[in-house]
Amino acid sequence: MGKTLKRSAAFAALARALTAGARGGPALGARLAALPRMIRATARGEYDGGLRLALMTAATAYIVSPVDLLPEIPLAVFGLADDAVLVAWLAGAVLAETERFLGWEARRRSVIPGHVVP
Repeated sequence: MGKTLKRSAAFAALARALTAGARGGPALGARLAALPRMIRATARGEYDGGLRLALMTAATAYIVSPVDLLPEIPLAVFGLADDAVLVAWLAGAVLAETERFLGWEARRRSVIPGHVVP
């Protein structure tokens, strides 16, 4: 049951992220353009996306890797199912995380750097 809830949450996040772009949220191009900035900000320690980026990187590596937990050849449809679920999760995770990052960037621009004077 726990895995089913995680999958449904990933699909729900994907659906929310896709419909948000149509309703005034960030466009897909803006989200994809934010990926390099998000990676740089995370590497510098400015943004707290390290674990999420690591999970997305691991999912991408699994998808493109020829080594598979459920091989396609002997298991046919079941072998493709694990890849399909992972692709859906990855798409939802990238869309949700880039939206969160773009919000973080917008809030950060509104702050004037300096020191608080007591």
